Amino acid sequence: MFNKEDLLKLANMPMPFGKYRGKVLIDLPEEYLLWFAKRGFPGGELGRLMQLALEIRINGLEGVLKPLKGSRTGQT
Repeated sequence: MFNKEDLLKLANMPMPFGKYRGKVLIDLPEEYLLWFAKRGFPGGELGRLMQLALEIRINGLEGVLKPLKGSRTGQT
């Protein structure tokens, strides 16, 4: 399911490219994540985290990550 490291990364990792470059992954608009879901997520860890962000957004669980924002452990 969710592991601590992934949740920390979602709450702190910036999007590395595109329209929302620099925006924290969990803060990406749901429409943007849905666009990737239709077209294909990037490969590797970024794509996996974006898929997780979408699931969290769809289920309204973003609030769970608020305490993790700004955590140094999640910084990359």
